[in-house]
Amino acid sequence: MKITKDIARVFNILVVVLTPVLLLPLPFVVGTQESKCAYIVFIMAIYWITEALPIAVTSLLPIILTPLVGLGSAKEVSSHYLSDTSMLFLGGLIIAVAIEHWNIHKRLALAILMYVGTETRWLMLGLMLPTWLLSMWISNTATTAMMIPITNAILVQLKEANVPIEEIVTEVYDNDALKLEDIEVNGVIKKNGQPTSTDIKKTDKTSNYKAEPEDNMNQTESKAHLEICKMMSICIAHAANCGGLGSLTGTGPNVVFKGQSDICFESSRAYETPVTFSSWFAFGLPISAIMLLLSWIWLQLYFLGKGCLQFCSGNAESKSRIKSLLRKEYASLGPIDFAEAAVIGHFVLLALLWITIDIGDGGGWHNIFPPKTVSNSTPAIVLSCSLFVFPSRLRNFSEKGPIPPLLTWTIVEKKLPWGVVILLGGGFALAFVSQEYGLSKWLGTQLAVLKPLDSWIVNMILCIIVAAATEVTSNVAMCTLLMPILAELSLQLEVNPLYFMFPAAIATSFAFMLPVATPPNAVVFAYGYLKVIDMVRIVGYDLVYVY
Repeated sequence: MKITKDIARVFNILVVVLTPVLLLPLPFVVGTQESKCAYIVFIMAIYWITEALPIAVTSLLPIILTPLVGLGSAKEVSSHYLSDTSMLFLGGLIIAVAIEHWNIHKRLALAILMYVGTETRWLMLGLMLPTWLLSMWISNTATTAMMIPITNAILVQLKEANVPIEEIVTEVYDNDALKLEDIEVNGVIKKNGQPTSTDIKKTDKTSNYKAEPEDNMNQTESKAHLEICKMMSICIAHAANCGGLGSLTGTGPNVVFKGQSDICFESSRAYETPVTFSSWFAFGLPISAIMLLLSWIWLQLYFLGKGCLQFCSGNAESKSRIKSLLRKEYASLGPIDFAEAAVIGHFVLLALLWITIDIGDGGGWHNIFPPKTVSNSTPAIVLSCSLFVFPSRLRNFSEKGPIPPLLTWTIVEKKLPWGVVILLGGGFALAFVSQEYGLSKWLGTQLAVLKPLDSWIVNMILCIIVAAATEVTSNVAMCTLLMPILAELSLQLEVNPLYFMFPAAIATSFAFMLPVATPPNAVVFAYGYLKVIDMVRIVGYDLVYVY
């Protein structure tokens, strides 16, 4: 046992050191260009899967390994890290930072929750809708992290509505992020108008409030409430994962797919890539909306048999508490000010420009410019730069000095996920190395044994494999590794590359089974309501989606 613990402590170091050593026969014994390229790919794949190095750091390895094995220069590889697709994603991220900075995402979430009502099934839909909508445009991790505290505040109100009010004091403090670490629950006894220090049971500040049988509810009610907690938590994760499919910049695999399709079609020199923001929107949004609806229906059916929906559906006191909480939190945001309106205007304009740049049959505003001079990244960068200039308020006549802009670089520097940008760049560099030195072609040739099968069967097998693999490794990393291989496979099987690449990119987003599968899963799992087995039990739902 001691040896096992010692190995676990240095596991990452062992992986980082031993992987390149154990794979040395590839570049030195086999010695072909394809084997040298495979050496780089295998090292990066192992590091990505085990996360022995941070994923973004692993993405920098092509700059080191390519000249080290004698394939090409670091200068040549480095030039592929920032592409047009990277600029598209960067522009979208900066807009997302502005939305988060001015609390527009919270305003939208609370407005929808106030509108849908407080009956359990509609309350769940009210939580899923803003999560879904926001995940199309901002980080699904940030969306989940913002929605979970709101969900917890609602769950507290549901809990307390079933406990005598005179026995519990719950303090909900006004704040910008609805932080539940400021909420005391689990039996705070009121004496002389104030809870005493000896009567307060301290709660875990990381997991916050949990519904346990020892609370002041009977065991049946407490068990039913815990099921509600599970349902409300898992619906947030599922909605966030579904929402990423709705737009091209919604999640990392979509952007990886876009970049790899650009590389694939540019190499043919005969066709332009058909993957644009508008074309993705036409296919991805309906899929995303259908998945959200199926998720909502399935979660109702799954939990309905346990009786948790009936537990609070007719509880007038819980509805009143929830309505009061939502109104209070929305009122704390105040009316929409000039800065919020300006950010919303930038966001709407960017979405319109993305959608109308190419509307099919040669239409779209890109025709105003010379051919192949503007792309989806153009409006993203233009409007992102505008945020650093556009004033955050109107000037008063008596005011002196400059007016702060909507965004400053300090804010962006702290909030923008730079690791994802590096990861995308590393993927593009790896794809370049694989194609330039023949590894993708060699793998495609080996996979030509699938040619006797119908293409739709091959597609289904690939999607199932991808969906299973993404449960235990990074979605973006998995998509990065597979896209060049699938592009070459499609050429060997004489089908359009997008026929395999697009479904595989979609499949990487259907990682609902394990906490490690996606950041939204990990965020909701960390709040303590869900166990791993609770998420695994819905695995049939994941497989149905992929099929």
